[in-house]
Amino acid sequence: MDQADILILGGGLVGSALAVALDAHGLSSIVVDPADPQTILAADFDGRASAIASAPMRMFEAIGVAERLAGKGCPIQGIRVSDGLLPGKLDFAPDPGEGALGHMFENRVLRRTLLEAAQAAPGVDLRMQTRAVSVDRGEFGVAATLDSGAVVRAPLLIAAEGRNSPTRDAAGLKTARWTYDHAALIATLGHERSHENIAFEIFYSQGPFAILPLLDDENGHRSAVVWTVKGSDAAGMLRISDRAYLAEAEKRMGGFLGKLGPLSARSSYPLGFHHAAWITSNRLALVGDAAHGIHPIAGQGVNVGFRDVATLVEVLVEGKRLGLDLGDPQLLARYQRWRGLDTFMVAAATDGLTRLFGIPGKSAAAVRRIGLSTVDRLPPLKRMFMAEARGESGDVPKLLQGLAV
Repeated sequence: MDQADILILGGGLVGSALAVALDAHGLSSIVVDPADPQTILAADFDGRASAIASAPMRMFEAIGVAERLAGKGCPIQGIRVSDGLLPGKLDFAPDPGEGALGHMFENRVLRRTLLEAAQAAPGVDLRMQTRAVSVDRGEFGVAATLDSGAVVRAPLLIAAEGRNSPTRDAAGLKTARWTYDHAALIATLGHERSHENIAFEIFYSQGPFAILPLLDDENGHRSAVVWTVKGSDAAGMLRISDRAYLAEAEKRMGGFLGKLGPLSARSSYPLGFHHAAWITSNRLALVGDAAHGIHPIAGQGVNVGFRDVATLVEVLVEGKRLGLDLGDPQLLARYQRWRGLDTFMVAAATDGLTRLFGIPGKSAAAVRRIGLSTVDRLPPLKRMFMAEARGESGDVPKLLQGLAV
């Protein structure tokens, strides 16, 4: 088809999820992405793993993706936060009957599952290895010329191209951005003792050290490690031997998972912050990293993108029921209002945490430990933090409640 309800540029995790969610509600989409599926689905393409919070998991259930993910993710039954290995910690655990706080999935599993769901959806026209060479957002609709020569049209354009979105920049949507002079070292490692489905975040002044539970494999227990180091140290850390890496990791973990190994291939990526104050323009909306990119300190990155998806789908479906043009400024203004404050608050909170836990010195560490222990003893405050971690804070869209719009 060369005409659809929505044109989506970018078929990554958020773009694919949006297309599938729209299809589940009777809205058609054309998804354009330059990537080669064989490349991005290869086992060694992306070694990262993502914690999918319980609210986005409910969305996956509502749009038929959860059944495709069944048995492929590790439930997160608790989160433990500490300042180094010293006394004073904060434990999050669900109440009986509440279910897991979320699930850990390897990114390659998420990517394959969402792409396959998009390919199977009758209302999704997925065009991989294709790019838009020009886009015209006119008064009456959007027309994009693709490098295949085809011209595709829709009332609304969605930019889901990631943090360096050319569509966002071409629309003049300014972003506040800075770097943290930090890099995240990504690896998967085996360990002797079970993680017991607990995610650990250990804060050091150099940056957080996160141990995230994965499903066991033929070699035994596994976790994904996100190790934040100074940007200037990243290249050197990638070059050290596996033995040296595991020895350093064991020091930071305090040995509580026992002997470490084997170790996967390692990779790194620089850490930064960006936030677009305006996520809409004429017949255009931004989702995911095109709109906002935050520090992985709280594991909320892709979850914020899935919250964009749930909100935008609700706005568009309700707009269609009212007979509105899907590019109507009223609809885009509602999406802007609904997502603008939430994304800013999450971005500000993660940036604040990054700076707070980066303050060196024994006095700062003592204050942080007192703060963690205090929150640990105050159930109402813990519930507030848990609601945020689950994606259940604020005005929650229907899809995040597991309901069709």
